[in-house]
Amino acid sequence: MILVTGGTGLVGFHLLLQLSQEENTIRAIFRSEKRLLHVKKLFEKENKLSEFEKIDWVNADILDIPALETAFTNVSYVYHCAALVSFNPKDEEKLYQNNIIGTANVVNCCLYSDVKKLCYVSSISALGNGTEYNLILNEETERNNEVVRSDYSISKFGAEMEVWRGFQEGLEVVIVNPGVIFGYGFPTEGSSLFIKNVKDGQLFYTQGKLGIVAVEDVVKAMTTLMKSTISGERFILVAEDVTYKELFDSIADSLATNTSANKIKKPKFEIKKWQLQIIRIFEFIFTTLFFRKRMLTKAAINALYNIEIHDTNKIKTAIDFEFLDMKVYLKTLIEKMK
Repeated sequence: MILVTGGTGLVGFHLLLQLSQEENTIRAIFRSEKRLLHVKKLFEKENKLSEFEKIDWVNADILDIPALETAFTNVSYVYHCAALVSFNPKDEEKLYQNNIIGTANVVNCCLYSDVKKLCYVSSISALGNGTEYNLILNEETERNNEVVRSDYSISKFGAEMEVWRGFQEGLEVVIVNPGVIFGYGFPTEGSSLFIKNVKDGQLFYTQGKLGIVAVEDVVKAMTTLMKSTISGERFILVAEDVTYKELFDSIADSLATNTSANKIKKPKFEIKKWQLQIIRIFEFIFTTLFFRKRMLTKAAINALYNIEIHDTNKIKTAIDFEFLDMKVYLKTLIEKMK
Protein backbone atom coordinates (compact mmCIF):
# COMPACT_ATOMS: atom_id res chain seq x y z
CA MET A 1 0.00 0.00 0.00
CA ILE A 2 1.08 3.57 -0.74
CA LEU A 3 0.57 6.31 1.84
CA VAL A 4 0.39 9.99 0.90
CA THR A 5 0.56 12.69 3.57
CA GLY A 6 -0.84 16.09 2.66
CA GLY A 7 -3.31 14.53 0.24
CA THR A 8 -5.46 17.66 0.07
CA GLY A 9 -2.67 20.02 -1.04
CA LEU A 10 -1.58 20.90 -4.56
CA VAL A 11 1.14 18.26 -4.87
CA GLY A 12 -0.86 15.71 -2.88
CA PHE A 13 -3.93 16.05 -5.10
CA HIS A 14 -2.02 15.74 -8.36
CA LEU A 15 0.03 12.85 -6.97
CA LEU A 16 -3.11 10.98 -5.93
CA LEU A 17 -4.66 11.68 -9.33
CA GLN A 18 -1.64 10.04 -10.96
CA LEU A 19 -1.31 7.13 -8.53
CA SER A 20 -5.02 6.33 -8.71
CA GLN A 21 -4.76 5.73 -12.46
CA GLU A 22 -2.24 2.96 -11.85
CA GLU A 23 -2.72 -0.39 -10.15
CA ASN A 24 -2.10 0.93 -6.66
CA THR A 25 -3.73 0.56 -3.28
CA ILE A 26 -3.65 4.05 -1.83
CA ARG A 27 -4.20 5.61 1.56
CA ALA A 28 -4.12 9.38 2.04
CA ILE A 29 -4.04 11.55 5.14
CA PHE A 30 -6.22 14.62 5.50
CA ARG A 31 -7.03 17.01 8.35
CA SER A 32 -9.85 19.21 7.06
CA GLU A 33 -13.22 17.91 5.85
CA LYS A 34 -13.59 21.09 3.82
CA ARG A 35 -10.29 20.47 2.01
CA LEU A 36 -11.26 16.85 1.42
CA LEU A 37 -14.55 17.91 -0.17
CA HIS A 38 -12.64 20.34 -2.39
CA VAL A 39 -10.32 17.55 -3.60
CA LYS A 40 -13.32 15.31 -4.20
CA LYS A 41 -14.80 17.99 -6.47
CA LEU A 42 -11.48 18.27 -8.32
CA PHE A 43 -11.48 14.51 -8.96
CA GLU A 44 -15.06 14.83 -10.18
CA LYS A 45 -14.10 17.62 -12.61
CA GLU A 46 -11.42 15.31 -14.01
CA ASN A 47 -14.07 12.55 -14.39
CA LYS A 48 -12.12 10.51 -11.81
CA LEU A 49 -14.64 10.34 -8.97
CA SER A 50 -14.51 6.54 -8.93
CA GLU A 51 -10.73 6.74 -8.38
CA PHE A 52 -11.23 9.18 -5.50
CA GLU A 53 -13.61 6.75 -3.81
CA LYS A 54 -11.04 3.94 -4.04
CA ILE A 55 -8.58 5.94 -1.90
CA ASP A 56 -8.56 5.07 1.80
CA TRP A 57 -8.87 8.53 3.35
CA VAL A 58 -7.67 8.77 6.96
CA ASN A 59 -8.29 11.78 9.19
CA ALA A 60 -4.96 12.20 10.95
CA ASP A 61 -2.29 14.72 11.83
CA ILE A 62 1.44 14.12 11.44
CA LEU A 63 1.81 15.51 14.98
CA ASP A 64 -0.66 12.94 16.34
CA ILE A 65 1.53 9.87 16.72
CA PRO A 66 -1.21 7.31 17.60
CA ALA A 67 -3.32 8.40 14.60
CA LEU A 68 -0.22 8.38 12.40
CA GLU A 69 0.74 4.88 13.50
CA THR A 70 -2.73 3.67 12.53
CA ALA A 71 -2.40 5.30 9.12
CA PHE A 72 0.87 3.41 8.56
CA THR A 73 -0.72 -0.03 8.92
CA ASN A 74 0.31 -2.27 6.00
CA VAL A 75 2.05 0.62 4.21
CA SER A 76 5.08 -0.11 1.99
CA TYR A 77 5.75 3.22 0.26
CA VAL A 78 5.30 6.76 1.57
CA TYR A 79 5.09 10.12 -0.17
CA HIS A 80 5.47 12.83 2.47
CA CYS A 81 3.88 15.97 1.00
CA ALA A 82 2.38 17.49 4.15
CA ALA A 83 3.97 20.76 5.28
CA LEU A 84 3.18 24.19 6.61
CA VAL A 85 4.12 27.04 4.28
CA SER A 86 4.35 30.41 6.00
CA PHE A 87 6.70 33.38 5.88
CA ASN A 88 5.22 35.07 8.93
CA PRO A 89 7.83 35.29 11.74
CA LYS A 90 5.04 34.65 14.25
CA ASP A 91 4.65 31.13 12.82
CA GLU A 92 8.17 30.04 13.76
CA GLU A 93 6.98 27.49 16.33
CA LYS A 94 4.24 26.16 14.06
CA LEU A 95 6.78 25.67 11.27
CA TYR A 96 9.13 23.84 13.64
CA GLN A 97 6.36 21.56 14.86
CA ASN A 98 4.73 20.78 11.51
CA ASN A 99 7.76 20.57 9.27
CA ILE A 100 10.52 19.25 11.52
CA ILE A 101 8.74 17.34 14.28
CA GLY A 102 6.04 16.18 11.86
CA THR A 103 8.65 14.84 9.45
CA ALA A 104 10.51 13.17 12.33
CA ASN A 105 7.25 11.40 13.23
CA VAL A 106 6.76 10.25 9.63
CA VAL A 107 10.34 8.95 9.46
CA ASN A 108 9.95 7.11 12.77
CA CYS A 109 6.73 5.48 11.59
CA CYS A 110 8.46 4.45 8.36
CA LEU A 111 11.23 2.78 10.35
CA TYR A 112 8.84 1.13 12.80
CA SER A 113 6.52 -0.13 10.04
CA ASP A 114 9.34 -1.42 7.80
CA VAL A 115 8.38 0.92 4.97
CA LYS A 116 10.41 0.15 1.85
CA LYS A 117 10.91 3.70 0.59
CA LEU A 118 10.08 7.31 1.45
CA CYS A 119 9.86 10.29 -0.90
CA TYR A 120 10.01 13.66 0.83
CA VAL A 121 8.87 16.88 -0.83
CA SER A 122 11.29 19.55 0.35
CA SER A 123 11.97 22.92 -1.31
CA ILE A 124 14.72 24.82 -3.10
CA SER A 125 14.71 27.02 0.01
CA ALA A 126 16.51 24.19 1.80
CA LEU A 127 19.42 24.25 -0.67
CA GLY A 128 22.82 25.82 -0.16
CA ASN A 129 23.92 29.33 -1.09
CA GLY A 130 25.52 30.79 -4.15
CA THR A 131 28.49 33.13 -3.90
CA GLU A 132 29.49 36.21 -5.83
CA TYR A 133 31.80 33.95 -7.84
CA ASN A 134 29.29 31.16 -8.45
CA LEU A 135 25.54 31.78 -8.52
CA ILE A 136 24.69 28.32 -9.83
CA LEU A 137 23.17 26.03 -7.20
CA ASN A 138 23.12 22.25 -7.35
CA GLU A 139 22.29 19.50 -4.87
CA GLU A 140 25.80 19.60 -3.36
CA THR A 141 26.08 23.38 -2.85
CA GLU A 142 27.02 24.08 0.76
CA ARG A 143 24.56 25.88 3.02
CA ASN A 144 25.83 29.00 4.77
CA ASN A 145 23.87 29.20 8.02
CA GLU A 146 24.98 32.80 8.60
CA VAL A 147 22.83 33.98 5.69
CA VAL A 148 19.47 35.50 6.70
CA ARG A 149 16.82 32.87 5.97
CA SER A 150 13.11 32.55 6.50
CA ASP A 151 11.80 30.30 9.25
CA TYR A 152 10.22 28.24 6.47
CA SER A 153 13.62 27.65 4.88
CA ILE A 154 15.11 26.63 8.21
CA SER A 155 12.22 24.26 8.90
CA LYS A 156 12.52 22.53 5.52
CA PHE A 157 16.25 22.08 6.00
CA GLY A 158 15.60 20.65 9.45
CA ALA A 159 13.01 18.29 7.99
CA GLU A 160 15.57 17.06 5.47
CA MET A 161 17.92 16.28 8.34
CA GLU A 162 15.24 14.00 9.78
CA VAL A 163 14.91 12.23 6.44
CA TRP A 164 18.68 11.73 6.25
CA ARG A 165 18.57 10.33 9.79
CA GLY A 166 16.07 7.76 8.56
CA PHE A 167 18.36 6.92 5.66
CA GLN A 168 21.25 6.34 8.06
CA GLU A 169 19.02 3.99 10.03
CA GLY A 170 18.27 1.87 6.97
CA LEU A 171 15.29 3.55 5.31
CA GLU A 172 15.47 4.05 1.54
CA VAL A 173 14.74 7.71 0.76
CA VAL A 174 14.64 10.24 -2.04
CA ILE A 175 14.17 13.98 -1.60
CA VAL A 176 12.89 16.39 -4.22
CA ASN A 177 13.56 20.14 -3.99
CA PRO A 178 10.99 21.85 -6.21
CA GLY A 179 10.86 25.55 -6.93
CA VAL A 180 7.61 27.51 -6.91
CA ILE A 181 5.04 24.94 -8.04
CA PHE A 182 2.32 25.96 -10.49
CA GLY A 183 -0.72 23.79 -11.00
CA TYR A 184 -4.47 23.53 -11.29
CA GLY A 185 -6.95 23.23 -8.43
CA PHE A 186 -6.14 25.79 -5.75
CA PRO A 187 -6.76 29.28 -7.20
CA THR A 188 -6.61 31.24 -3.94
CA GLU A 189 -3.32 30.01 -2.54
CA GLY A 190 0.32 29.35 -3.30
CA SER A 191 1.61 30.11 -6.78
CA SER A 192 -1.91 30.86 -8.03
CA LEU A 193 -1.67 34.16 -6.17
CA PHE A 194 0.89 35.31 -8.76
CA ILE A 195 -1.80 34.87 -11.41
CA LYS A 196 -4.47 36.52 -9.28
CA ASN A 197 -2.26 39.52 -8.49
CA VAL A 198 -1.42 40.17 -12.14
CA LYS A 199 -5.07 39.80 -13.07
CA ASP A 200 -5.98 42.31 -10.36
CA GLY A 201 -3.56 44.86 -11.78
CA GLN A 202 -0.28 44.45 -9.94
CA LEU A 203 1.93 47.46 -10.70
CA PHE A 204 5.34 46.63 -9.23
CA TYR A 205 8.06 44.10 -9.92
CA THR A 206 11.65 43.33 -8.97
CA GLN A 207 14.48 41.95 -11.07
CA GLY A 208 15.12 39.09 -8.66
CA LYS A 209 14.80 35.51 -9.90
CA LEU A 210 12.78 32.51 -8.81
CA GLY A 211 12.73 28.90 -9.93
CA ILE A 212 9.38 27.64 -11.22
CA VAL A 213 8.05 24.20 -12.11
CA ALA A 214 4.77 22.52 -13.10
CA VAL A 215 3.12 20.27 -10.53
CA GLU A 216 2.85 17.53 -13.16
CA ASP A 217 6.65 17.53 -13.46
CA VAL A 218 7.02 17.30 -9.69
CA VAL A 219 4.67 14.32 -9.54
CA LYS A 220 6.34 12.63 -12.52
CA ALA A 221 9.77 12.98 -10.94
CA MET A 222 8.54 11.70 -7.57
CA THR A 223 6.83 8.60 -8.92
CA THR A 224 9.69 7.77 -11.27
CA LEU A 225 12.26 8.09 -8.48
CA MET A 226 10.16 5.91 -6.17
CA LYS A 227 9.97 3.16 -8.79
CA SER A 228 13.72 3.33 -9.39
CA THR A 229 16.55 1.81 -7.37
CA ILE A 230 17.82 5.31 -6.50
CA SER A 231 18.10 6.01 -2.79
CA GLY A 232 19.90 8.48 -0.53
CA GLU A 233 19.74 11.27 -3.12
CA ARG A 234 18.06 14.65 -3.49
CA PHE A 235 17.00 16.29 -6.75
CA ILE A 236 16.33 19.90 -7.71
CA LEU A 237 13.09 20.29 -9.67
CA VAL A 238 13.14 23.63 -11.48
CA ALA A 239 11.95 23.91 -15.05
CA GLU A 240 13.16 27.48 -15.45
CA ASP A 241 14.72 30.34 -13.50
CA VAL A 242 12.91 33.56 -14.39
CA THR A 243 12.88 37.09 -13.08
CA TYR A 244 9.70 38.27 -11.40
CA LYS A 245 9.29 40.69 -14.30
CA GLU A 246 9.52 37.86 -16.83
CA LEU A 247 7.04 35.74 -14.88
CA PHE A 248 4.52 38.57 -14.49
CA ASP A 249 4.81 39.47 -18.18
CA SER A 250 4.28 35.84 -19.19
CA ILE A 251 1.22 35.59 -16.95
CA ALA A 252 -0.14 38.88 -18.31
CA ASP A 253 0.30 37.68 -21.90
CA SER A 254 -1.50 34.42 -21.10
CA LEU A 255 -4.32 36.24 -19.32
CA ALA A 256 -4.70 38.65 -22.23
CA THR A 257 -5.08 35.72 -24.60
CA ASN A 258 -7.82 34.19 -22.48
CA THR A 259 -9.67 37.33 -21.40
CA SER A 260 -9.94 40.86 -22.70
CA ALA A 261 -6.52 42.10 -23.80
CA ASN A 262 -7.15 45.73 -22.90
CA LYS A 263 -7.99 44.81 -19.29
CA ILE A 264 -4.72 43.05 -18.52
CA LYS A 265 -1.70 45.26 -17.95
CA LYS A 266 1.84 44.19 -17.25
CA PRO A 267 3.51 45.48 -14.06
CA LYS A 268 5.53 48.50 -15.13
CA PHE A 269 7.22 49.95 -12.06
CA GLU A 270 10.46 48.42 -10.83
CA ILE A 271 10.84 48.71 -7.07
CA LYS A 272 14.36 48.90 -5.67
CA LYS A 273 15.57 46.97 -2.65
CA TRP A 274 16.24 50.11 -0.60
CA GLN A 275 12.65 51.20 -1.20
CA LEU A 276 11.31 47.94 0.13
CA GLN A 277 13.58 48.22 3.16
CA ILE A 278 11.96 51.55 4.03
CA ILE A 279 8.48 50.13 3.45
CA ARG A 280 9.38 47.18 5.70
CA ILE A 281 9.98 49.53 8.64
CA PHE A 282 6.57 51.16 8.26
CA GLU A 283 4.92 47.78 7.76
CA PHE A 284 6.49 46.49 10.96
CA ILE A 285 5.10 49.43 12.93
CA PHE A 286 1.65 49.06 11.35
CA THR A 287 1.38 45.28 11.82
CA THR A 288 2.59 45.55 15.42
CA LEU A 289 0.05 48.23 16.33
CA PHE A 290 -2.89 46.59 14.57
CA PHE A 291 -1.95 42.91 15.06
CA ARG A 292 -1.74 42.20 11.34
CA LYS A 293 0.28 39.59 9.51
CA ARG A 294 3.77 40.68 8.44
CA MET A 295 4.86 40.15 4.84
CA LEU A 296 8.06 42.15 4.32
CA THR A 297 10.64 40.41 6.45
CA LYS A 298 14.37 40.62 5.72
CA ALA A 299 14.30 37.09 4.33
CA ALA A 300 11.31 37.88 2.10
CA ILE A 301 12.99 40.96 0.67
CA ASN A 302 16.21 39.03 0.03
CA ALA A 303 14.19 36.43 -1.88
CA LEU A 304 12.66 39.12 -4.10
CA TYR A 305 16.16 40.15 -5.20
CA ASN A 306 17.73 36.70 -5.41
CA ILE A 307 19.77 36.13 -8.58
CA GLU A 308 20.84 32.51 -8.07
CA ILE A 309 20.00 29.88 -10.68
CA HIS A 310 19.50 26.15 -10.38
CA ASP A 311 21.39 23.33 -12.07
CA THR A 312 18.96 20.49 -12.87
CA ASN A 313 21.36 18.18 -14.69
CA LYS A 314 21.17 15.61 -11.90
CA ILE A 315 17.47 14.77 -12.33
CA LYS A 316 17.76 14.95 -16.11
CA THR A 317 20.60 12.44 -16.11
CA ALA A 318 19.33 10.14 -13.35
CA ILE A 319 15.95 9.33 -14.91
CA ASP A 320 16.21 10.86 -18.39
CA PHE A 321 13.89 13.68 -17.35
CA GLU A 322 12.70 16.67 -19.35
CA PHE A 323 10.71 19.58 -17.92
CA LEU A 324 7.63 21.11 -19.47
CA ASP A 325 7.97 24.49 -21.20
CA MET A 326 6.65 26.88 -18.53
CA LYS A 327 5.41 29.57 -20.94
CA VAL A 328 3.28 27.03 -22.74
CA TYR A 329 2.25 25.47 -19.43
CA LEU A 330 1.13 28.79 -17.93
CA LYS A 331 -1.04 29.51 -20.96
CA THR A 332 -2.70 26.10 -20.61
CA LEU A 333 -3.08 26.51 -16.85
CA ILE A 334 -4.70 29.93 -17.12
CA GLU A 335 -7.05 28.65 -19.80
CA LYS A 336 -8.11 25.84 -17.47
CA MET A 337 -8.61 28.26 -14.58
CA LYS A 338 -11.18 30.34 -16.50
